[in-house]
Amino acid sequence: MSESTVAVTADRTPAGVVVAESATARGRRARIALRTLQVLLALFYAIPSALPKLIGHSSAAESFERLGWGSAGMYAIGVLELAGAIALLIPVLQSVAAMALSGLMVGAFIVQTAVFDGQYAATPLILIVPLVLIAWARRGHNADLLRLLRRRV
Repeated sequence: MSESTVAVTADRTPAGVVVAESATARGRRARIALRTLQVLLALFYAIPSALPKLIGHSSAAESFERLGWGSAGMYAIGVLELAGAIALLIPVLQSVAAMALSGLMVGAFIVQTAVFDGQYAATPLILIVPLVLIAWARRGHNADLLRLLRRRV
């Protein structure tokens, strides 16, 4: 028997379906889709979300004044969003970043419904869905992060 025959025979299920080949292709497509989603979310959090807050754009400033948080709150949220965007692109931080941004979106939903009469309340809820998917799919990196942190302590 040749090596390829042994490999195919070992990967077949009783029904004769080759599992490893299809799972590998599907898994590769899923990893590419997830990575693309992470990059798109990172771009969203960095540019249209964090940037207006960090440069003190009038639309962001007005919203934070209405909240009573002022420029300090605006800059703080902008920094958190930018940090989350960057961390979404760093493998060991991906899951934690997605969880942190999800928490930020829960706060944004509460603010939108309580202060702004729910005008844009759907946006944070929509963003939570892919963030939770990323946090779950990349959860294996949490153990890597813990190992790194334990080595530093």
